[in-house]
Amino acid sequence: MLPQLAWLDDPKIFRVNQLPAHSDHQVYRNLIEAHQKQSSLEKSLNGTWDFYYTDQMETFNSELEVPDFEKNTAVTTIEVPKHIELANFAPIQYVNTQYPWDARTYRRPPFTNQDEQIPGVFSRADDNAVGTYRKIFKLDPDWQDQKVHINFAGVERAFYLWLNGQFVGYAEDSFSPSEFDLTPYLKNNGENELIVQVFKHSTASFIEDQDFFRFFGIFRDVTLLLQPGVHVTDIALKPQVIADYQMGKLTGEFKLTGEFSQYELEIKIINPQGEIIFQGQPNLNHEIRLPEIKFYDMQLWSHKNPQLYHIELIVKNQEHQLIEVATTTFGFRKIELDHQVLKLNGERLKILGVNRHEWNPENGRVITRDDMLTDLKIFQEHHINAVRTSHYADQLSWYQLCDEHGIYMMAETNLESHGSWQKMGQLEPSYNVPGSLPGWKDAVLDRAKTNYETFKNHPSVLFWSLGNESYAGINLSEMQEYFHKVDSTRLVHYEGVVWDRQFEDQISDFESRMYASPAEVRKYLEQNPKKPFMLCEYMHDMGNSLGGLAEYMQLFDDFDNYAGGFIWDYIDQALWVNDEISGQKVLRYGGDFDDRPSDYGFSADGLLFANRLVKPAMQEVAYQYGKYTE
Repeated sequence: MLPQLAWLDDPKIFRVNQLPAHSDHQVYRNLIEAHQKQSSLEKSLNGTWDFYYTDQMETFNSELEVPDFEKNTAVTTIEVPKHIELANFAPIQYVNTQYPWDARTYRRPPFTNQDEQIPGVFSRADDNAVGTYRKIFKLDPDWQDQKVHINFAGVERAFYLWLNGQFVGYAEDSFSPSEFDLTPYLKNNGENELIVQVFKHSTASFIEDQDFFRFFGIFRDVTLLLQPGVHVTDIALKPQVIADYQMGKLTGEFKLTGEFSQYELEIKIINPQGEIIFQGQPNLNHEIRLPEIKFYDMQLWSHKNPQLYHIELIVKNQEHQLIEVATTTFGFRKIELDHQVLKLNGERLKILGVNRHEWNPENGRVITRDDMLTDLKIFQEHHINAVRTSHYADQLSWYQLCDEHGIYMMAETNLESHGSWQKMGQLEPSYNVPGSLPGWKDAVLDRAKTNYETFKNHPSVLFWSLGNESYAGINLSEMQEYFHKVDSTRLVHYEGVVWDRQFEDQISDFESRMYASPAEVRKYLEQNPKKPFMLCEYMHDMGNSLGGLAEYMQLFDDFDNYAGGFIWDYIDQALWVNDEISGQKVLRYGGDFDDRPSDYGFSADGLLFANRLVKPAMQEVAYQYGKYTE
């Protein structure tokens, strides 16, 4: 297959040769590596890459050609991961609800006018910047003649991939892992040339209209993955709480690839105290079902007591030598609605949450593990028990850290199309996407599936979210139907039905609104409603705000079917710059970069400044949330 530039214009094409989404389990060569959490089956390609940038679309043929670095005089370098804008190649822009091209270029999403695809909407656009990357690497001797994949943990907005002059694949969905098989194109000896061409815009831009700085480029890790002779590709665990919360049972399914005749598999389950409580040796196959296992001394997972079990899948060759150890953690907890009361492990659950963008003032959404650990420490100190991943999938390690620290998660699907239905602040859904449009259905269902498949084993994930501020429609109801079909152990959230009540019985297990006043919430709860109430965004901590939080907290006392909510938001989006007058390092917000259109200081509505200095408003959060902490 030859790459087509027209894929940028077609919402029905969002992955080409991309491998199916799978669990985010870890894979090691042996038990020593597993215990040290250092895998020799992974090789990071982070670091300095060759790079060139064009601020307008070059003249491409209908079939993309392999970029030629040797003849391009504009080649320089860039660090990976990094936003192209923060490497000073492209202008910085912050917008909230509108699209970044509004007031400059009119664009109507494809398929919103009957079956009109609108050719060239991005493939021939003069505002579609392109970043072209190259990395030269050699295979280690023990990686040669073996199967090798590559994983891109995050690339905004759409990218094409080549290896050694051969087209490998194409991917969208900026915040989800994209994995490809490099094996057919690899050279065992000598240099391998990897080329990634990233486009700022594709039809994905219509459904990634989140309230944030509009960056593009490779902004998360790039990793080579060695696949041993037998490889565990997916772990799907279903822990369930039974017998009045005194017992648990576990079922599971594992997917493997390889030739199984000369290999064997051992499964171990280890309790939170480090004791082996189950061992088994099933026959190897492409799909293996774990027989139901009873846990008579089950330890429940919760915010105050995040007890995690550990599973190891150990693959050995005919000499009984380890070739792979696949591991993940899981926990027993039961989330449910009992007569409209949100309960965890049989007790009422009060969500004391925040919305959290990934942010670092030096590097934007390129954040570190230390950033995450600092956030969790701040959560603990201020009685925050829940986080909404606004409004996309976060780095994989954040989900594991929330498991370990007992933070309840609303895992959002990477979907927001705000600018397609709210224009100039008014409700105007004449060309809303994805809506009920058949041409957009597969793209958003794929994003829901990727969200589920990647994070399905995490006990911290209590709620799947269909996305954010994308109005309503049949496609969203089908996303909800998908989540309910594959996962009976979690609840589903979405706010947008408040704008289109015909879908309220098909979308969301909660009545969810943004910034409803305490009086409005009270009025809803007094009218014998169909659903419990959750505020997916409230308080809007902008400026000297957060007054009145006590009125929302009072709703916990007055209504059992009030579930709580998530403050907007956790951290300011601002960037360190050197002030041209004072020479001092200062934080700059939207609009400070000559960005137009812009929503200016609206990027500054966090409980923390961008450098993670806690604002005074957090004192009120700690006091009010502290009164209702479990």
